[in-house]
Amino acid sequence: MNHPRDISHYMRAGTLQLAALPPLSLYVHLPWCIKKCPYCDFNSHEMAGDQAPQDDYLAALVADLDAALPLVWGRPVHSIFIGGGTPSLFDPASIDRLLADLRSRLKLQPDCEITLEANPGTFEKDRFRAFRKAGVTRLSLGVQSFDDQALKALGRVHDRAQALAAAREAAQCFETFNLDLMYALPGQDMARLDADLDQALALQPPHLSIYHLTIEPNTYFAKFPPAVPEDDLAYDMLDRITQRTAVVGMQRYEVSAYARPGHRCWHNLNYWRFGDYLGIGAGAHSKLSFAHRVVRQVRVREPRLYMERAAQGQAIAQEQEVGRSDLAFEFMLNALRLPEGFALQAFTDRTGLPPAVIAAALEQAQSRGLLESTLTHVRPTGRGIDFLNDLQALFLPATENP
Repeated sequence: MNHPRDISHYMRAGTLQLAALPPLSLYVHLPWCIKKCPYCDFNSHEMAGDQAPQDDYLAALVADLDAALPLVWGRPVHSIFIGGGTPSLFDPASIDRLLADLRSRLKLQPDCEITLEANPGTFEKDRFRAFRKAGVTRLSLGVQSFDDQALKALGRVHDRAQALAAAREAAQCFETFNLDLMYALPGQDMARLDADLDQALALQPPHLSIYHLTIEPNTYFAKFPPAVPEDDLAYDMLDRITQRTAVVGMQRYEVSAYARPGHRCWHNLNYWRFGDYLGIGAGAHSKLSFAHRVVRQVRVREPRLYMERAAQGQAIAQEQEVGRSDLAFEFMLNALRLPEGFALQAFTDRTGLPPAVIAAALEQAQSRGLLESTLTHVRPTGRGIDFLNDLQALFLPATENP
């Protein structure tokens, strides 16, 4: 367990020299869900009984934030993302209280994007409207599929009818909302994928996040793996998704994200551009920059223990400074997910490193047809996006200068 350090510890001299600090986002983790999905490896916990301990947990979040404030004091917050778990299990009054507590402690930008994750299984009439009234500006709805057979295979607590009702209500309450969909599902073929896309696109969402079902370690599916489409079919499915979203005016602006003009998720873009984020809540991660260093933190993972430790000002379980030799890879791990790529000046601004440290890897990636670059800008090619892991691996410290 790490105890809070005095701010002078972070401000001492170091090997980096950041000319300016990057934009700052806030992530808030609400860890409870109705039922743990068999594919999920997030820090989520089934509720014991009918109700999450909302009041106690909100108090812990405030204590956690209060202890962290010296590290971000005075920095404007551009976005807030309330994730989980299933944050929509918290009632609108609790979300209203949470946002009021955040506003009273942080300098929020006037156009601060505030996203709340919600699941159709927690949907009630007018509940989304109440979240909007509390100050949420963007809803992210975990639909995953509109196919009842697929939803059952995924262990979801909602069905097609609930997904449709929730999506229609989201469209009425929010100018910007996201639908999460998954593909390469158990038993899914191209026809069933097309049916899912037909329904999703008919709802005219401003934003779609589309994820390949992966079998993660330490999940139910890892122990009892389902039969899923072969890799070639999965690649064809992703091509179909990209083609069909483009037809209706949605741009693939990140590996897994498609949006209509003006509806990109600013919070996630900040991650991918190697911006800063403070994470509060059980198991939340932070990445914070200072004049001479970049620091990562992880909060205590188990909710009850987190609440105890946060009340004592000791919510941080792990903290480490990102090594100078690791910064290039960490930047590329994020920035290369964006088809638009990045400016070389942004690399220097975010890492404090000169472009010369990645020159050899850039040249190798370009020779393999994975990257295109100019004197000022770098972007992955279509092949680079398709073989993203191979592209990112070129920037690992051991292979930085092959």
